[in-house]
Amino acid sequence: MAKSPISSPLKDSDKKITANVLQSTLVDLIDLSLIAKQAHWNVVGTNFRSVHLQLDELVSTARTYTDSVAERANAIGVSPNGKASTVSESSGLSDYPDNWQDTKATVDAIVELLSELIGRIRKSIDETDKADLVTQDLLIEIAAELEKQHWMWQAQQQ
Repeated sequence: MAKSPISSPLKDSDKKITANVLQSTLVDLIDLSLIAKQAHWNVVGTNFRSVHLQLDELVSTARTYTDSVAERANAIGVSPNGKASTVSESSGLSDYPDNWQDTKATVDAIVELLSELIGRIRKSIDETDKADLVTQDLLIEIAAELEKQHWMWQAQQQ
């Protein structure tokens, strides 16, 4: 890790834990935004418009929190890495299929992706319990919003 021009309020061991959590969350959120946009462009079928618009809401949420996570990393003296190659190599999310997907397949895939991401963020919440409560608070906020989105996507499966 290159020397940071930003001093950290955290001790080195806490900074390392927090940096890893923030980087992991950053790439997962970037990947979620890209997957949701891919789904947005390729969804077809019954309730197309509703799913199409809801995917844009998910993209917006992911992008908003991506910026919050990257800025939190900077605030503790960590340089965030959201390059495409980094996201491709280190995202913890499952891959999304190519080509058109009907609305049912799209909804099912988004529900699964959100479930994966929420599980990863909840694990990160636990990891930051002693290392950095400010980052933990941000992660709790992200988890709450993603869980709300998850509920709304699941409601379409019925």
